[in-house]
Amino acid sequence: MNSREDAKDAKKDLDVEELSAIVVDAAFHIHKELGPGLLESVYESVLARALEKRGLLVQRQTAVSFEYDGMHFDDGLRIDLLVNGKFVVELKSLETFAPVHPKQLLTYLRLLNLPLGLLINFGAATFKEGIKRIVNNHQSFASSRLRVNQVATR
Repeated sequence: MNSREDAKDAKKDLDVEELSAIVVDAAFHIHKELGPGLLESVYESVLARALEKRGLLVQRQTAVSFEYDGMHFDDGLRIDLLVNGKFVVELKSLETFAPVHPKQLLTYLRLLNLPLGLLINFGAATFKEGIKRIVNNHQSFASSRLRVNQVATR
């Protein structure tokens, strides 16, 4: 294997906290450079490309099937971005989040049995106002660079 393939394989093994940090960084730069006001589909395309350039596997508008009470739903939900098959990014381009938006992402995480996702609103005035971390039974925060009172290791 060459060094490029080795680097790509290493990106596949990133945990959800490392993926979260990469997505936050990419989305921050996009919000800073493009600003609010574009269609959600534009931000989705740009963010997907930025993440792919960083060596991540990104699936857009992924249909997820699930079962409930003996019924099967093939196209019951669509995820904006599924990163490395284990991290969900749900995008909005609105003035403010509605109360249902975080609940929607939490439902997606529960149905997929995934621990963590990001809800990003590119329509918010500032990036900080437009990002929410949604957690579903997530326990491992050890690698998070965003964690408060983190003990430095050497």
